[in-house]
Parts: sequence; C-alpha cells; structure tokens
Amino acid sequence: MTDMLVRGGTVVTATGSRVADVAVDGGRISAIEADLSGLAAGAHEVVDATGLLVLPGAVDVHTHTRVATEAEPDRYFQDSVAAAFGGTTTFLAFNNPGTGSSPAAERSLLTGIREWRAATDGDSAIDHGLSLAVSGHADDPLAELPATIDAGIATSKAFMVFDFRLPDERLFEAMRTMGRHGGMLQVHCEDPVLLDAAVADALQRGDVLPHYHATTRPSYVEAVATARALAFARATDSPVHVVHLTSAAALEEVRRAKADGVRVTAETCPDYLVLTEDCYDDPDPVACARYLVAPPLRTPADRDALWAGLADGSLDIVATDHVPDRLAVEKADAARGVPFNEISNGSPGIETLLTIVYGQGVAKGRLTIERMVDLIATTPAARFGLGAKGSIAVGRDADIVLFDPSAHRTIRAADLHHSSDYTPYEGLEVAGAVRDVFVRGRAVIRDGGFVGRRGAGAQVERGSIAG
Repeated sequence: MTDMLVRGGTVVTATGSRVADVAVDGGRISAIEADLSGLAAGAHEVVDATGLLVLPGAVDVHTHTRVATEAEPDRYFQDSVAAAFGGTTTFLAFNNPGTGSSPAAERSLLTGIREWRAATDGDSAIDHGLSLAVSGHADDPLAELPATIDAGIATSKAFMVFDFRLPDERLFEAMRTMGRHGGMLQVHCEDPVLLDAAVADALQRGDVLPHYHATTRPSYVEAVATARALAFARATDSPVHVVHLTSAAALEEVRRAKADGVRVTAETCPDYLVLTEDCYDDPDPVACARYLVAPPLRTPADRDALWAGLADGSLDIVATDHVPDRLAVEKADAARGVPFNEISNGSPGIETLLTIVYGQGVAKGRLTIERMVDLIATTPAARFGLGAKGSIAVGRDADIVLFDPSAHRTIRAADLHHSSDYTPYEGLEVAGAVRDVFVRGRAVIRDGGFVGRRGAGAQVERGSIAG
C-alpha cells in the first residue's frame, strides 16, 4: 500500500518541470510518473494537486533561531512552525551569542553541540540542524573542529567582525582544518579595521542614530573582507561559503574567485533583494532599527546586481539570516537613544523565504521557477551535506510543498507566525501562497493551517562537504 499519492500537480526540479504524480512510502519519494492512478485505490491518502506547483521544501541554511528558555519556552518551536507555514521543511541554526547558548558553549565547540542538541531535542515541527559559530573567545577551536565534523556538524561559521570575531590567522587555520576533514567554513565578510574605525569616528562626531549603521559599513568594507576570505580559501584549497552577500563589489570578488577555481559558494538574503538603503532615512529611530542588519541594505543598483547574480549562477543560494528580534524588546533600545552599534542586528525572515523569492523573483520574471528551486532547496541541500533533501526525486525525503501560483496576498506581521513582532516586508504585495507542506511524508501544513506536532522534526546530521 502506498502511504500517499500526490496527483496532477506540476513537479518542479532544478532541471525541469512537468505534470506528474508523486508516490510516497516510508517517508520517501518512491515514484514519479505521468500517471500513477493505478496506485490510488490502495493509497492511504490521495492529495489533489491540480493547478498547484509541487516543490521540494525549502532548505534554509542560515538562521539564528533562538533556543527555548524558561522565560520563553516556545520560541524555537514557534519559529519552526513559522518556517513550515512559509514552505521551509529543513533549517540550520547557529549557536552564536544571543541565540540562547551559554558562555561554556562559546568556549568549546563540542560543549556547544551537546548543549544545542539537548536544548532543541523534541522541540521542532520540521527537520533542523546545527551550524556552529566559531568564536574568537573559544579556548581551542582548531583542536575541536575535526571532532565536530565527525559528530555530523559539517559546517561552521566564523565572523570577521563583532566582539567574538575570529582573527585572520585563526580564521585561515580554521578554514584549512575544516577543508582537510571534509567540512566547510562559512564566513561573515566585513573588514574589522575599516569598520571599527568608521564606527569610532561616527560616535566621536555624535552620529549615534540607527541611520549611521549603514554609513559606517560601505560596500568596500564587505568587498575587501570577501576578497581576503576567498584568498584564504584559494591558498588552503578549501571550500568556503560566503554568507549574506549584499553588494555588487563583493559579488565581483566571488565571480573572480570562481573563475580562478576557488571552491566558493555564496548566498544572499531576501531583504537585500527587496529593500534598499533608503529604509535608513526613516526619522523614527525604532522604525529605522527594524532594518539594522549586517552588512546593511544597499543601493538599488546593488539589489539589481544580486538578482542578476542569482540568475546567472554567480550567487548560489538564498537563505534568510533569520534573527527573531522584536521592536518591543531588542530594537527598543533605539527609542532610548542607545548608539546604533549597541542595538541588536538582524531581522525576522524564517517564514518569508519562498514568499519573497517566488513573489519578487519568479513572478516578476527575474528567475525561472527551476532556478528558484535550485537556489532555495537543491543547492543548499547539496552544499551543506543534506543528501536526502532538496529535490523531488525518487529516494529523497518526501519534503513536499504544494504551492498555489495564482494566489495573491499582502505580507502583514499580524498574519505571520514567527516569534518576532514585525516583518521588514510589511505591506508588500506578493504572488503565490503555500497550501500544504509535508516533511518526510507527514503533513505539517494543510490548507494553510498547522496540523503538525512539536517534536516531529528530526535533528539532522550532515555528511562531508564536496566541491
């Protein structure tokens, strides 16, 4: 008996689309054919997907989802539910400071793994995994990195800025160590010398409002750091992943590195594809603070360059960089006159990945539907060691999204389900809507409503990184 049969939808993969039926058995896709009607009578469930797109669930490889605490016991679960509403079936979370990790976890990567797994076990509605943050405060991260890869954590992230930055010499060695053991370093690329000097000068002038967050982080601060990280990857022959790339200047560094054979992939994020630096002109400090992300929003020309990079393959992935900050809590410092460099960076986005990339990309003719699937599902899964995810293919996990391309809606914070209290896309009109979501063949969203359960998501371990 077939567990589930999805009938009559347009199955979309990174290489093509066709109307087909999809059979699911034991949580995996068992058949994809033009007509599987012969299985219908014996199927436990038949789902009519006529007029819908049958997509692989999105794989969001960049979130800062916060683990549960005594004061906020539901926040991790809530954000996992929000992800499901948005068509994401797997997400990776960092354990950097501010996500609920302890000082002990910052000092030891292996302690961080144990702590995160204990904190999130049985708490997610969808599949989820950890990407470690390699802090400059760690006691001996280079010694622990091989063991983290053996433990199924194939990727870790180093920051070139912030107070927990990893100095260049240790970042270089971390990249080499991970590459030698089948892992991959993700890098937040901003130059600390240029950035720290610009921030110090701004504060000395009394330029403390959120507006000055962007002016102290011009695109060359990102481009210089990107070039240096890619030079490290070239020298060590290691894979590297550039996170949240925002500018045409940094994109050119990636293009040059790829042409030279550097093993680099790069991502951008939905906010950089929609919003621009004029958001920082809002005279209300709190309203302005909702857009404090690092690197900051850029010019319309940069935004257009990112869309072009996604279309031509220079950019490989779109991920959210979800940070569930709240206007009433983390961003409220702006109303109290706290300087911009002390206000939390980040904005929520775990529920709006597919929404933005389809609504602003596919529906507007910037991307094909197949390229969208590659950017938010197939390549993220392949690059980050999630071999069972990311594609509607026989043998893969039945992580399936039924998506209505004819729907139209307006994004409102009141309609979203994340643990934040706002969305940076308030009032944005978009095409398309998620109807149903299945994770390993189990329904999580049906007819736009949550039908899953807490703890149904599995903690995923990841294999070595190829390429």
